Amino acid sequence: MLLRRTLQHLKRDPMNIERPDWLLQMEDILETLNEGVMILDDCRKILFINSCMEELLGFPSAEVVGHTGAQFYSAEEYGFIEAQIAKGNVSGKNRYEFVLPKKDGSRVPVIISARMFEDPDGLEFSVVTFTDISEQKSAEADLRQANARLKERQSEIDEDLLLAARVQQSLAPESLVWGGMRVDAYFHPVRSIGGDFGLVSPLDDRHLNLMVCDVSGHGIGSALVANRIYSETMAQLRSGAPLNAMLRELNRFVMQNLGSSALLFTLAAARIDIGGRRMIFAGAGHPPAMIVTPGQEPRLLESRSMVLGGLSDAVATEAAIEVDLNRGDRVVLYTDGISEVFDTDGEMLGTEGVQKIVRETALLPFGDMQQAILNRVAAWRDGAPTDDMSLVLLEVS
Repeated sequence: MLLRRTLQHLKRDPMNIERPDWLLQMEDILETLNEGVMILDDCRKILFINSCMEELLGFPSAEVVGHTGAQFYSAEEYGFIEAQIAKGNVSGKNRYEFVLPKKDGSRVPVIISARMFEDPDGLEFSVVTFTDISEQKSAEADLRQANARLKERQSEIDEDLLLAARVQQSLAPESLVWGGMRVDAYFHPVRSIGGDFGLVSPLDDRHLNLMVCDVSGHGIGSALVANRIYSETMAQLRSGAPLNAMLRELNRFVMQNLGSSALLFTLAAARIDIGGRRMIFAGAGHPPAMIVTPGQEPRLLESRSMVLGGLSDAVATEAAIEVDLNRGDRVVLYTDGISEVFDTDGEMLGTEGVQKIVRETALLPFGDMQQAILNRVAAWRDGAPTDDMSLVLLEVS
């Protein structure tokens, strides 16, 4: 047979190759392929490589034909190939990722795919294709490096956020007993940091300041603005500024120093006179504060001013109101993370819902009221919180 005589001739003189007819007929087709192609006989000697394969190897055909892969690969590498061939013989599939040795000693990453054939005389030969995946591997390496850098940067951001959260938590209002009055305070950002804050701050031996504030948005930007407003608010309160003047100053400060129409904020502030049991209240675009006498309907204290940070005349001329407090009264300040929550039917709790919860929980001991409010809000809400929450309660003694 022609192929058998050709193979026998190859064994005698591998460098003097006479291609069989079937290979000569296929050669032109194989030269058109964009993949490296190698044809092996049943002894794994190379009968043919196309020009793409020559380019991949860096060897001319004359230096490859008649040899086996063992002459180009290291012993360890060829052992891996032998193992893959054995697997292919069992599974019927022989496709795997490996490397191709170049003349300069380097290695090209490739996908190797091999199929066994028989010629009309029953002699076996293999057609092996080599697909260069250098660009893919380079892209994967670049991606790994980029991911490593992103992971490192994310770690830095996480550390910064952790520090920011600790700083913001240090500004959270604290529960206290002051002049016979009891204050319970709660703060919970929907993310690690948020745009809500509250404060409980004695002005002097006679007056106590309470406040909750809600900066638009969530996350880092809102938290930075909230912290800046907190600092300015504390400066105003320490100076003893009237609440209406404080609102005007905060509005001016944000518009002039933080100047952005997106930086809007609302607040509710109260100043308690412990001696006369009087309270001055000022709100700006904020949910109504409430005063409740246990067993009675809560009184609503509506904001007289608009949302701050957007308009120079947002603060009303008569921004503050004065109300009497009685022994046993409870004052409730909160942000819209308490009131603007929705149930499974899409119905919002709203001011009326909060008012009902306050009326019912005011019958409990004061120390239990805060948690009871939070539990009732959570029971209404469909799912986890989606907004920052602040809550400040005061009981008049």
